[in-house]
Amino acid sequence: MRANPNAGPADHEIRGPASWSSRVKKWNNRGAALWAALFLAASAVSTGQEILDGVVAVVGDEIVQKSELEQMAQYYALQTGLRPADHPAEYQALKHDILQNLIDDRVMMAKAKEDTVTVDDAKVEAELENRIRSLVQQMGSEAKVEAQFGAPIKKIKRDHREEVKNMMIVRELQNTKFRGLQVSRREVESFYESIRDSLPEKKPTVRLSQILLRIQPGEASRVKSLERVRQIRDRIRKGESFEALAREASEDPGTAGRGGDLGFVDRGTLFPAFEEAAFQLNPGQVSDVVETPVGFHLIQAVEKRGDQIHCRHILIRIEKSGKDDEIVLQRIAAVRERAMKGEDFNALARECSDDSSTRAQGGDLGWFSLDDVQIDEFRNAADTLEVGEISMPFETQFGFHIVKMEGRREKQKYSLTDDYEQFRARALEFKMQKMKKQWIDQLKKTMYIKVNEDLI
Repeated sequence: MRANPNAGPADHEIRGPASWSSRVKKWNNRGAALWAALFLAASAVSTGQEILDGVVAVVGDEIVQKSELEQMAQYYALQTGLRPADHPAEYQALKHDILQNLIDDRVMMAKAKEDTVTVDDAKVEAELENRIRSLVQQMGSEAKVEAQFGAPIKKIKRDHREEVKNMMIVRELQNTKFRGLQVSRREVESFYESIRDSLPEKKPTVRLSQILLRIQPGEASRVKSLERVRQIRDRIRKGESFEALAREASEDPGTAGRGGDLGFVDRGTLFPAFEEAAFQLNPGQVSDVVETPVGFHLIQAVEKRGDQIHCRHILIRIEKSGKDDEIVLQRIAAVRERAMKGEDFNALARECSDDSSTRAQGGDLGWFSLDDVQIDEFRNAADTLEVGEISMPFETQFGFHIVKMEGRREKQKYSLTDDYEQFRARALEFKMQKMKKQWIDQLKKTMYIKVNEDLI
């Protein structure tokens, strides 16, 4: 968990005001837009909104569907505050920009196929896991994600594996094409001069380091959940219906209402322990208790087809107790005491923190504006701590934290001297986007492209 993931505090300010076109092109390929648009597709069902489908563009052997264009346009309009009913001309211009991006995406996909660009399946799985984890963090729980998509996490991953794989293939193609691209000092200076008059002042920023201890269920909680799942297993062995017990007792909200039905699942898409047990079952057979990172399962095989299995499951989660919270609070208080007695905070973070994204950097969260902080507890700490001070332990959805105020910067103007690395990165991005457009324009000349303007 990071209070301000990945970006420096003034990234959006250095870019300056964005047009509808630049707002769209900033994303370029379908990464985040794909998943956000999927939310719109899911929510359209609940709002009664229907999108008539059709082929809005053909790019070689690839197509762009009207539904895909509409979903992404609605997403970007939502993100930028554009109300289509109030500004139809701007919304139409936005759709045209998005369509050009989708066409560019298909052009690069065709080129990737021609060059036989591939990505490892393990990397695709890791990308899917990261995206699901990000969605869970944004929405608060797996249950909320599953409710929004109307499907269990495993099915969400299975349904969109091919799309994520294609996105990664296109990204690999671009990385190969532009690997080693650099900008000279003169190019950075020229870029800076082109935007300096439109640059605002930098907002006040702070730099924090953190130590996070996650709250894990203790042995008592584990034993309690194990006893529950064993009782359910015994009831099945005495003849009770697996489906009925799944509806009654399973803690997987995405499948409990369907009697635990996961549908057909490909080999390689499940937790290894779950998959190993499931594929050993004959149709109708029920497994013994299986433990995965989300809890304890009972699995019933329905049908097998080669590397696919249709199965049901009952999940009993290992819930954290108040005692587990107390144990972690005592642990982080002890870590804080060590820091207050003079031990180096960053060394303690490398030793103790459970945050894998910052542990190796000594818990460093980097510089960020308070406006970028989405977690109230972090904002409160940043508001009250003096440089060098360490907060009292506080709890968020991620666990217990302590943070140290590493530094503060007051509002000031940008300068090429102080902010050279940020301007160098933006100049490099600008140069790459310009070269990428020229490259795609050349590729388009070699491909059949037809747009159905009536459907835009």
